[in-house]
Amino acid sequence: MPSSLFDAITAYVESQGGGQGLFPTPMPGVNIIRSFQEVMPNRKIYQPSLCIVLQGAKQILFGSETLDYGAMECLVVSIELPGSGRIIKASADEPFVGMTVDLDVAVVRGMVEQLEELPSSPGGGPCAFVTQVDEALADCIHRLMRMSDNPKAIPILYPSVMRDICYWLLSGPQGAEICRLSLPASNTERVAKAIHLLRDNIAQPMRVEQLAEAARMSPSSFHQHFKALTSMTPLQYQKQLRLLEARRLMVANAASVADASYKVGYESASQFSREYSRMFGVAPKRDVMNQHRLYRSLTGRDMPAHSTASMGPAAPPA
Repeated sequence: MPSSLFDAITAYVESQGGGQGLFPTPMPGVNIIRSFQEVMPNRKIYQPSLCIVLQGAKQILFGSETLDYGAMECLVVSIELPGSGRIIKASADEPFVGMTVDLDVAVVRGMVEQLEELPSSPGGGPCAFVTQVDEALADCIHRLMRMSDNPKAIPILYPSVMRDICYWLLSGPQGAEICRLSLPASNTERVAKAIHLLRDNIAQPMRVEQLAEAARMSPSSFHQHFKALTSMTPLQYQKQLRLLEARRLMVANAASVADASYKVGYESASQFSREYSRMFGVAPKRDVMNQHRLYRSLTGRDMPAHSTASMGPAAPPA
């Protein structure tokens, strides 16, 4: 990694109080992460994004797919995916340093429309992959960091840098995978519509036939493409989506187990607790206590009420 880029990121973190945790930047959807220790797996919904490792290493699990990436590599996620991520290389001497950049599908689509030649035909595998951070992409990241010192420049320059990022991703060896994020009527776009339906109706029972209709596919074709793109079945996806939202409600909003289970569509609190325990490895109440205890150990203070993240802004997320 260019020393000037690392110095710029370190300087920004120190200007925000230093230490470890999640450090939002003035740019929308751009965050820096620093951790002095390895972090246990943390389940969350990954939005379409670019997740860059500048120092250290991470591991992500999407369904049955495991992806590892280290310094000057990045994870690209093209649709909403429930996943489990953890920091697997970090220390006080060489902390994990990473950056996340949200991808705007509209920007990607606009860039694709301007390309004279599209990348080779997109494949049909999972909508997440790891690729190298080359010199062009690293330069874009550095430009983002320079903007953080000049907020007035962000509205003018930020859209241009995001277009550059999309261009270099589309021009890279995985350009076809990025391309299918935006192609109209592609299998990815159709499955994404079904995922939005699941997300927007999280507490409602959804049959595969309903989801297939939203995706304009036959049930058998939809099931096949959904699993190929997400590494899980629609039922597994819905279950993870519900349990992750219930966890957020309990940890961040202090909802009871019964209230959280009801709000995400469970009729039986006991069934909810069993499935929650299988997914997170611990019962709901114990998990909430563990999350609050972890936050206190990392930050020295109690988690604020109505936090938007289970571990809060000062804890190093996976």
